[in-house]
Amino acid sequence: MTARDTPPELSAEEAARLLRQRVEMGAGEIFLDGMTREQALTRVSSALVGRGSEERVQRPSAPVPAEGPMSGGASKGKSGDRTLVLPDDYEGLREIALACTRCGLSGGRTQVVFSDGPPTARLMVVGEAPGANEDASGVPFVGMAGQFLDLLLATVGLSRKDSVYIANVLKCRPPGNRDPQPDEIAACSPFLLRQIDLVKPRALLAVGSFSARLLTGRDGVALGKLRGAVHTYHGVPLVVTYHPAALLRNRRWTRLFWDDLQLLRSVIDEA
Repeated sequence: MTARDTPPELSAEEAARLLRQRVEMGAGEIFLDGMTREQALTRVSSALVGRGSEERVQRPSAPVPAEGPMSGGASKGKSGDRTLVLPDDYEGLREIALACTRCGLSGGRTQVVFSDGPPTARLMVVGEAPGANEDASGVPFVGMAGQFLDLLLATVGLSRKDSVYIANVLKCRPPGNRDPQPDEIAACSPFLLRQIDLVKPRALLAVGSFSARLLTGRDGVALGKLRGAVHTYHGVPLVVTYHPAALLRNRRWTRLFWDDLQLLRSVIDEA
């Protein structure tokens, strides 16, 4: 979607309707050049937060259970021979994460990217790792992919302002935006699992292969084989989809992401 597609005078409802129409018609890539994250939210969120989805995708009859336990009480994880004990309160968890040096990524970060959105949100979105913009700002999903994610979530009545909490598997940026490595995931994922435990969302949306595999417990399974169904993570419904950055590279996945959003919305409404 270009700046010409959404002129300043375009209303929020019109902008959202335009996006839905372009996706449903199989339009090509949708760009947000010339729009900040705040502008995108302003144009669509106010008119759509609280509205139900107009379309529904039939929910599978049998959810797929996730593997891998998440303990109650203090959460423990290991990185090499270092044991991590995490507190039961949200602010205590955040303080420990902001000072974490459990893996080599801590030496190259500008700051820890812990989360965004209210910790009482209905939906928790789980990404993979911070990029350059996130490392600079300390907020997840603030670049082009984040703007696109905000716009897509707004079209089904969800906003990080009041109903979406966002976090990543890794809290520090990998150099050159490379993929997370197994030892980094092992060191950092206990923070994410404790966040889920404390936020207690009605539903989870995993975007990207690394978050999808971690939360479903199905390591090595292709993302395309995990999406399209409702999984569960310790009783919390989980929907898996493509990372917003992948949509900017491959326009064919935009419609699939759209379908996953409809499934997600139906899950939240039922919850």
